[in-house]
Amino acid sequence: MTRSEPLTVAVLDDYQGVAADLADWDSLGSDVVTVFFADHVADPDALVQRLRPFEVICVMRERTRLPRNVLERLPNLKLLVTTGRRNAAIDTNAARDLGIVVCGTTSPGHATAELAMALILNLARNLHQEVESVRSGGWQREVGRDLRGATLGIVGLGRLGGQVAVAAAAFGMQVIAWSQNLTEERCREVGARRVSKDELLRTADFITIHLRLAERTRGLIGAAELALMKHDAYLINTSRGPIVDEDALLTVLESGDIAGAALDVFDREPLPPDHRLRRAPRLLVTPHVGYVTRETYEVFYGETVEAIAAFLRGSPVRVIAAAEAP
Repeated sequence: MTRSEPLTVAVLDDYQGVAADLADWDSLGSDVVTVFFADHVADPDALVQRLRPFEVICVMRERTRLPRNVLERLPNLKLLVTTGRRNAAIDTNAARDLGIVVCGTTSPGHATAELAMALILNLARNLHQEVESVRSGGWQREVGRDLRGATLGIVGLGRLGGQVAVAAAAFGMQVIAWSQNLTEERCREVGARRVSKDELLRTADFITIHLRLAERTRGLIGAAELALMKHDAYLINTSRGPIVDEDALLTVLESGDIAGAALDVFDREPLPPDHRLRRAPRLLVTPHVGYVTRETYEVFYGETVEAIAAFLRGSPVRVIAAAEAP
C-alpha cells in the first residue's frame, strides 16, 4: 500500500501500560505512528473525539464499545483489530456497511480456565479473608474445605469448561456438567458426568460458568436458579457478567443463602467505584483478568501487529464477518 502520510494507529485500554513492550510495533516501519492509551473512555462523544484522527484502532477484547453511532463518526477509520476471534462490543454489521475491515487474533484461552481454578481454590480456603486478617494484625479466621471429594458443576463444557474439568479432576473433585447442547461424548472426553441443569444446581459444591453470552444465556442464573443451590455452595463466573443476574446474586450473598461467589466479569466494566458488588459480603471480585497474562498478551499484541502489517501490504487478514458476531 503506497502512502504519502504516516498510518495512524490507536491501541485502546492498555490498562497495565505493557502493549508497547509485548510486540514489535517498530516492525511496522517509520511510516506508522502508534499511540497507546492506558485509560478507558466510555462516553461515546469523548471516544469519537479521541479516535477521529486514527485510521487503525486496536481493541483489547470487549473493553470499549464501538456501536454504529460511534463508527459512523470516524471517517478516517479503515481497520479495526480486536484481540480474540469474536467481539460483541463491535457492531460488525455497521463496520461492513461503512467499509471498515474488522479482523481478530487467535486466543490461547487456557488463562481463563487457570483463573477459574484459582478462584475455586481461593473460595475453598478463604484466602482473601485470611490474607486480610494477617495484614490487619490478626491470625486465623475461617475454616476451609477440601476440594478432594467435592462436586464441581460446570455450566458449559466447551474449550474452557473442558480444561477446568480436567484440572478439577486432578484435585480429586467429582465433575458434573450441563449445557443446552451437551453430549455424553463430550462429557466422556473430559471426565465429566452429564446431568440436568436443576441437578447441577442442587448438588454441586462449586458451580463455574463457561458459556458465551447470547440471548439464551443472558440471565441464565437468576433468582430461581440461585435458590436451588446448597447453602454451603459457591458460584464462580469468569465468562460474561450478564449471564448471572447481579441483583439476584447480591440478594443471596447478603442473606447468606449461599456460601459465597467469585466474579471476574460484570454487567458494566470497568466496575463503577460505588457499585454494590465492591462491598458485597461473601464475594471475591477480580477486575476481568481471566485472560490477562503475559503469554496471552504476547499472542494478542503480536498478532495485532501482524494484522496491521498484512493490511499495509494489501494481504488478506483474519476478517471477522458480521454473521460471526454473537
